[in-house]
Amino acid sequence: MIKDISAKILEDFDTKDKAREKGLTLSREVVRTCRSIMYNIHNKKFYQAEDMLEDAHKSLEDINSHLGTYPDIYYGGFVEHAQQEYVECAIVFHLLYSKGDINKIPSPDDLNVGYAAYLNGMADAGGELRRHILDLIRKDKPEKGETFLEIMETMLSNLMMFDYPDAITHNLRSKTDRLRSVVERTRGDLTNAIRQQKLEESMKNFESKL
Repeated sequence: MIKDISAKILEDFDTKDKAREKGLTLSREVVRTCRSIMYNIHNKKFYQAEDMLEDAHKSLEDINSHLGTYPDIYYGGFVEHAQQEYVECAIVFHLLYSKGDINKIPSPDDLNVGYAAYLNGMADAGGELRRHILDLIRKDKPEKGETFLEIMETMLSNLMMFDYPDAITHNLRSKTDRLRSVVERTRGDLTNAIRQQKLEESMKNFESKL
């Protein structure tokens, strides 16, 4: 009797272990893919980024199918990390591709990810938007950065609404605090850049009148 029971449990554990290994492999693939996606986004290779987003989405769907019957593994952390990376890329892609149309941001239901993963991914997206704004400043286009700063501020104000324990939001409070710091620094950088641009324009106008 004990031998039969042990054999049944061993079979179940073996199946679960294989599912876990498959889920880990797919999660790592998603994270690696997302790094390439972000590179393509910032280099305006949107078609390549879009194709890779689709690949990442399919990998996440495969994870759901492999681990759907094993919630203890599914909610172990690595799946949510992959979802966060995917959400971050998806949000930044749609914002930069649409040139700052906040209505283009996909919802968690659109992406088929957990709510906590979605919010944390949104918080992470703020750092990439800062990067985009700094790129605009370097290209002498700081005025275009104002749209993305407003988006960052909107994201921050909405994330601050979720004042729940970490057990529910999965460390969102810490990421929201970091986003607040990113927004403040970006606001200062953008303000200085716009002031400098206006000063240079005034000097050029003055010199042209001499």
